[in-house]
Amino acid sequence: MKKRSNAPIFWALFGGGGMLSALTGPALIFITGLAIPLGLLPHDMMSYPRMLAFAQNIFGKLCILAVIILFLWHAAHRIFKSLHDVGIHPSPASKMACYGTAFICSVLAIYAVLVVGF
Repeated sequence: MKKRSNAPIFWALFGGGGMLSALTGPALIFITGLAIPLGLLPHDMMSYPRMLAFAQNIFGKLCILAVIILFLWHAAHRIFKSLHDVGIHPSPASKMACYGTAFICSVLAIYAVLVVGF
């Protein structure tokens, strides 16, 4: 019997993170790095009470988790595949280092957002 691969799971997380970072990354940088500081958007748009209310809402928590976790997995997969370009050939140790770090950080993010809360 042929051994089943877990590669589709990592590729799905990589693809989801890539899509999310391509669509929301520039918008997040523009809003927080340019639009608010330059006065293109009102300063109270990113005020502490407004952001706290967003972070306390379940939809806001899920959005925060989606951005953090999918960005982590996208970066882990990109780093793992880029190791070959710098002369480090894929091994179980490098795979565990990349994906293990993403997994641990994902669990910590879930704990921080859902359990500890705001």
